[in-house]
Amino acid sequence: MSMQNRRVVIRSIGLLLASSALLPVASAQSGADFPNKPVRLTVPFAPGGGADTISRFLGVEMGRDLGQPVVVENKPGAGTLIGTDYVAKSKPDGYNLVIATFAHAVNPALQAKLPYGSNQAFAPVMLLGRGPNVLVVRAESPIKNLEGLLADAKNRPGKLTYASPGSGTSPHLSGEMFAKLSNSAITHIPYRGAGPALNDLLGGQVDMMFATAAAAAPMLENGKLRALGVTTAKPSPAFKGVPAIATRVPGYVVESWYGLYVPAGTPPSVIARLNKSAGSAARSPGFAQKVAQEGLTIDAGSPAELDAYVAEEEKRWGKFIKDNGIQSH
Repeated sequence: MSMQNRRVVIRSIGLLLASSALLPVASAQSGADFPNKPVRLTVPFAPGGGADTISRFLGVEMGRDLGQPVVVENKPGAGTLIGTDYVAKSKPDGYNLVIATFAHAVNPALQAKLPYGSNQAFAPVMLLGRGPNVLVVRAESPIKNLEGLLADAKNRPGKLTYASPGSGTSPHLSGEMFAKLSNSAITHIPYRGAGPALNDLLGGQVDMMFATAAAAAPMLENGKLRALGVTTAKPSPAFKGVPAIATRVPGYVVESWYGLYVPAGTPPSVIARLNKSAGSAARSPGFAQKVAQEGLTIDAGSPAELDAYVAEEEKRWGKFIKDNGIQSH
């Protein structure tokens, strides 16, 4: 073999070895072997609320489909920013998801500065579902209906208090819109999740709550809470006999929702796999039955549908927040 041919062979072998060495990296970047370890689903609220409940049911079903455990972790605080910031700054490999709610769409308008810059720090996976919030009081409350609440709020301005899972959440803005459109003064008391908020409602420390349906449903079923109205434009089949607040407060509509996100830069193939898994989970009989009891309508569509829906929510609520001078507190 000539010296020139030997050089060609050596160069070819070198290129082949170099290409082989890059194969694991390329595979990891494309997500071809995803998932090969447990997936973490962050809930930016304390345990016991609607987002926590939905996430735990979802995690079990997704875990079956993915063949890896989906571990739910609660990281509450700062109007969901602690949990969402954690995921935004995580490695974009599909192993860190966050369940996003109404707060995700309104935080850009409520917060002077987001720790992760903007919602462009995330990539959408799926809009799981949408549903009403439910205006509830404890069972022994002297407030029996919407008419009684409106009269009390006007007779005692600022005295009635309402709990929420935190500033910027749908229960918080549900109360703000109720106060503005009914021309009444009620006082917001933020908590670090729906669980603590509901505990204080039951204990009499606050008067009412515009709770997510998922959080309120168990306590409505056992008689510890009374529902006065739902926040959607029309009554919900899941809460028979409970009127829409809009019947007494014209123009009042608030929708609660749950969506899944991953950090921006996550490979499209990984997002597609997570979307497929979340869709299978959301359509499973057990999950569908659970959320139907709480008034949640399953969407389970494409990442683009979540992106479009949240863009409209950002626009709508951004205007309401600006027009009414609402601030996070």
